[in-house]
Amino acid sequence: MKEFDPVKYREMVRDYQERDDPTGWFDGIYSSAEGDHNAVFWADLAPNPYLVDWLEEHPAIGSKKKAIAIGCGVGDDAEAMATYGYEVTAFDIASSAIALCQNRYKDTNVDYLVADLFNYPEEWFLGFDLVYECNTIQVLPGKYRIQARDAMVSLLAGQGDLLVSCRSRLTGEQEDDIPLPLDRQEIDGFIRAGLTEKSFLAYDDDQDPSVPHYWSWYKRES
Repeated sequence: MKEFDPVKYREMVRDYQERDDPTGWFDGIYSSAEGDHNAVFWADLAPNPYLVDWLEEHPAIGSKKKAIAIGCGVGDDAEAMATYGYEVTAFDIASSAIALCQNRYKDTNVDYLVADLFNYPEEWFLGFDLVYECNTIQVLPGKYRIQARDAMVSLLAGQGDLLVSCRSRLTGEQEDDIPLPLDRQEIDGFIRAGLTEKSFLAYDDDQDPSVPHYWSWYKRES
């Protein structure tokens, strides 16, 4: 397993971005863990507490509601959604990430798949009652951020809910950061895309107050 080097990581991501291959580096992050989900440097190894709080208030026990976890990583959030009764599809473009999930959760009810947000299966269109996005947009450059947002919205069924967790920044600041946090105008793009904002929270990370975050909930009303 290679030791994480933040400088080399940012250089690698920027190199892929400059080659217009914004997702080509993901698989290397997970494969470098050599089968150990504990070794993925950005994995919290616990579900997002804001997601858990939301699920406690909106469980799907017995309802057969469908949920999807975008860029599921090592699976903690997907498993939480399944615990609260959702029929969960979880995907990642990195096959090594999906292999880690399948090895970690051998008796899971989650359907872990290798898939591309920019070219997802046709049957997913408008197919999910709950769409969960955590930290995907922030690792993408330029036009791909808008395309990712619109693809996420397109997964959402009528009256469905979309939850977004991401790093945040003030407009005009940190513009060269990798990952690039979202400012308020950018995350409000979900509203411009036709969703209704149900709640919005800007908060400081308890573990690292220097990395502020957004937690937002949107709904497709029609």
